[in-house]
Amino acid sequence: MSLLIILFSLLFFPKYPSLCLGLRLPLRHPQSSDNPLHDLYRSSLLRAHRIKNPHSKHSSPIALSVSPHSYGGYSLPAAFGTPPQPFPLLLDTGSQLTWIPCTTSYLCHSCPSRIPAFLPKLSNTSRLVGCRNPKCKWIHPASTRNCSQTRQQQPEACSPYFITYGSGSTAGLLLSETLRLSDQSFPDFGVGCSLISDRQPAAGIAGFGRGSVSIPAQLNLTRFSYCLISRRFDENPDVTGTLILNEEKPNPNPKNSLIYTPFLKNPSIDGVFSVYYYVGLRKITVGGKKVKIPHRALVAGPDGGGGVIVDSGTTFTYVHPTAFDPLLAAFVESVGGEFNRSLAAEEGTGLRPCFDLGEERGAVRLPELALHFKGGAAMRLPVENYFAFVGRGSSVICLTVASDGGDGSLGDGGPSIILGSFQQQNYYVEYDLERERFGFRQQSCVMSDK
Repeated sequence: MSLLIILFSLLFFPKYPSLCLGLRLPLRHPQSSDNPLHDLYRSSLLRAHRIKNPHSKHSSPIALSVSPHSYGGYSLPAAFGTPPQPFPLLLDTGSQLTWIPCTTSYLCHSCPSRIPAFLPKLSNTSRLVGCRNPKCKWIHPASTRNCSQTRQQQPEACSPYFITYGSGSTAGLLLSETLRLSDQSFPDFGVGCSLISDRQPAAGIAGFGRGSVSIPAQLNLTRFSYCLISRRFDENPDVTGTLILNEEKPNPNPKNSLIYTPFLKNPSIDGVFSVYYYVGLRKITVGGKKVKIPHRALVAGPDGGGGVIVDSGTTFTYVHPTAFDPLLAAFVESVGGEFNRSLAAEEGTGLRPCFDLGEERGAVRLPELALHFKGGAAMRLPVENYFAFVGRGSSVICLTVASDGGDGSLGDGGPSIILGSFQQQNYYVEYDLERERFGFRQQSCVMSDK
């Protein structure tokens, strides 16, 4: 593959000064012609398996149509290089490396046909990260041990990265490049130059996880927040949500104040789970009644299994069978007596339970789903955030929570519950990194470009 090889020999890089306060970026749904519930269910389930088993190198082969919503479906405008080359990156709080399709030889299997690629040879600030560069340790902690020099007395390039996502993977080399967000520039930003991918979104990933290579870490963010628009605006390019980096102060109006719950740490000695944002979920209620979920599912144990994370890259919230089975039973008990279950819809979408509302679809009242967090914060979801109609004009609705057919054991490690983007629609969400807390409030997230 053709790639501009410019070995970067500096050993230390200063961190960025504090980001100017209140940088706002629009968040969009990547446009897509078709997003059936089954595809969103499968992509959510595949991603959950990757998050729970980050050491796994390959996902089980599953037939899945390519969907730009596979990793959450919210993109932000960014640019790399000098002069800048624009890329709409998908916001992902469940991973740390930001990467983009790279070079004219970029290969992508089962990907969208039109893929913009970053061209390092057109940028005068593009540098290949060497194996002795501190940035290389972000992705290869032991890479400098066997680092040798080239004939030009320069260190070799940092070893290629390989990342698996729920439904695909990507591999490439680490670059030092200028990142541009809105009207601000950040030189020496570590970004992945992906040379080959499988089932990946068109323009790359923006890593907002907790690792050293993430955007929050590299930009020294003290907080970031986003507001995800409703999925009914999927095909409207003029309506966007918002991503805010380092907002100075929360809204002083008490009516618009956020409610917070602290971030938690996974006690596992295996650091692979440290990139995730864990929160303390105390209980789940359906129609005001507490769902009997095993305590070990809500709290991460020494083996890394259990616990709850927030992830913008997962579409439908994932719930492990030990917690999903009682949740399913609660909805069946509350709704099943009034409406018939649609087994055909459940088989077709993979979601459970599904109910046929018949002619009452416009006036039906469904039980409230509420998440109660440590510290008293409660997320009382509107019904459109956890039930969806199977299709336009359909009278069948399904619970938009993904689960698998596991045996109920948490021994496979990783979180038991992954709060996805579908359930976060029309919520203003804040990741307060300075105070180590997660805040939210319900509001309309629509921001029109016109």
